[in-house]
Parts: sequence; structure tokens; C-alpha cells
Amino acid sequence: METKGGYLISRIKQAGTRIFDRMLAASGIDAFNGAQGRILYVLWQHEDISISSLSAKTSLANTTLTSMLDRMENSGLIVRKPDPADRRSRLIALTDKAKALQHDYDLVSQQMNERYYIGFTESEIRQFEAYLQRVLENLEKED
Repeated sequence: METKGGYLISRIKQAGTRIFDRMLAASGIDAFNGAQGRILYVLWQHEDISISSLSAKTSLANTTLTSMLDRMENSGLIVRKPDPADRRSRLIALTDKAKALQHDYDLVSQQMNERYYIGFTESEIRQFEAYLQRVLENLEKED
């Protein structure tokens, strides 16, 4: 049996990223892109975390994350500060600029979620997300 799940997921991610970036721009959010929004989303939930924790929560490799954090720091969205528990480690913290963007980002994110599920029943959404969760669990076993 020929399957296209990976291909379709990749296409959905690409199209979703383009649309989400346009929605952010239309809402006047130009301080960051959708990929950086994923980092900010985690930081809005768990501020002052290590790069390794942030990497695990965003599923971004440390090397990718480090370069993105450099750009975000240059844009005034995050700061790196010493970890009081470990002098060799740095924690990632949000600036007031980034904190002020959370509400608008959440609104755009909700609009994007609604767009994903146009024409779906609540039952179909739950079932679809359960399937996606299983696929993710299958992949994470190999990661």
C-alpha cells in the first residue's frame, strides 16, 4: 500500500508556515516570524529556562536554536542571563517587548487553529489529533 502521510504532513507544515507568517504580518506582528513564535510560545509558558530545555520543548536542535536565539536577542525579544544554580549555564528570558506581543500572537494562533479545522466536527478533530499524537510517539521512539 502506498502512503503519503509524511509528504502530506510536510506540505501542511509548509503551507501553514506561509499562511501563519502572513497572518502575523497582517496583524502588525513583524518582530518575529512563525518559527521564532514557536520559541516565544514556549518561553511565554516557561520563562527562564536553559537552552537544552528549550530545545526539548520546541523540538529544535541546539545549533538551530542557538542561531535563532542570537537573532531574537539582537531584535530585543530575549536575553540570556546567568543561571543562579550553575555558573556555567545561561537561562533564556523574555524581554518586556516579547511579553507585550503574547496577546496578539495568541489571537493569530487561534485564528490559524480555526483555519486548520474548517469543516471538521469536534469528533473528527479529536480523532485526527489522536492519530497525529500516535505518529509523533512512533517517531519519538526512534529519536
